[in-house]
Amino acid sequence: MGVPNEDVVLIESGKKEGDPCVITVNCPDKTGLGCDLCRVILEFGLCITKGDTSTDGKWCYIVFWVIPRPGLKTVKWASLKSRLLSVCPSCSVSYYYERKPSPSQVYLLKVFCLDRKGLLHDVTQVLCELELTLHRVKVSTTPDDRVMDLFFITDGMELLHTKKRQDETYEQLNAVLGESCISCELQLVGPEYDIIQQGLSSLPPAAEELFRFELSDNENHAQALTPDLSRLKKANITVDNSLSPAHTLLQIHCVDQKGLLYDILRTLKDCNIQIAYGRFSSSMKCYREVDLFIQQMDGKKIIDPEKQSALFSRLRMEMLHPLRVVIVNRGPDTELLVANPVELSGKGRPHVFYDVTLALKMLGICIFSAEIGRHSTSDRQWEVYRFLLDETCEFPLGNNRARAQIVDRVRRTLMGW
Repeated sequence: MGVPNEDVVLIESGKKEGDPCVITVNCPDKTGLGCDLCRVILEFGLCITKGDTSTDGKWCYIVFWVIPRPGLKTVKWASLKSRLLSVCPSCSVSYYYERKPSPSQVYLLKVFCLDRKGLLHDVTQVLCELELTLHRVKVSTTPDDRVMDLFFITDGMELLHTKKRQDETYEQLNAVLGESCISCELQLVGPEYDIIQQGLSSLPPAAEELFRFELSDNENHAQALTPDLSRLKKANITVDNSLSPAHTLLQIHCVDQKGLLYDILRTLKDCNIQIAYGRFSSSMKCYREVDLFIQQMDGKKIIDPEKQSALFSRLRMEMLHPLRVVIVNRGPDTELLVANPVELSGKGRPHVFYDVTLALKMLGICIFSAEIGRHSTSDRQWEVYRFLLDETCEFPLGNNRARAQIVDRVRRTLMGW
């Protein structure tokens, strides 16, 4: 019963250059499978141009049309297929059995080198190209302009225990760092990782606005993109319970952005909402249409107005503000803070650190220190990225206009605008 393992995930190239590639997934169903697949696709730097999904509750069929993000050099299609397959339930004879893979080994990468502009992003880019996932980062700069970078990573290929994979990592890092590299070490984590996992160092009071459920629409709010504030307010969500005897039709119309389908499916997964059929349309004038036939975990439609309102509020917030960005004072210094909600499964959003360091590199702003950690509020956990910035002539950090430009560029990069 089921399908051969090699046919669970199929990837077909476009008919001509520039056409989307088609990813087809045909496997047993599980709650949140679409979210898990979208997360992997986002991690590989791909954009979902449209998608279709259907399930009978036991078996599902999902199709995604994907294209590489601008600037992406290559896509490792074989690795992508392997990673997509790893999140699908098993297709053995007892096809309702779901694999529970063992946790990946965490490694500590220590990079000690001379500082320069864009260094942190260049190292991060190498790690992403190698399919190494960042979980925690501690970066600090010494008075003599030397940098100690500590990256706590896992390997998407699960090969970092081999000498060949370690040598490949060293070679690519040395190729980017060149003569500025003083030393580079890789080792399995020890007890120090438990300390890092405990959370962040104390956040300033001004950072609390990152974690509010409701954010102000005031144009001067740190989350706002001033030229595009009007379009950010447009996220229309409606339900229709008349078209299906067993499902609620959820219709979403909102501005397009990086990881939009992931944000929608992540929210529904965390709310224990099951999707029987869904369609994610192509972008029209920078907007997306999403139609989803959904049920609650008890198999019933969402009829209660209070439950509908709560779901609408949650979806709007996750679509309009999936990532929070703010600049605050940290004593005499200036700190950039970025936060995103963590899935209930414990997974954070892919490539946030990469995108923030890219934006700062494009602005020519040096990073004095950086840190990734977790922060818990009363209702959820957040992944928080902290960057202590060096002031430049172009961006005097005491100037509100310069701060707004930094927040704007970082958020645009994160959202793919």
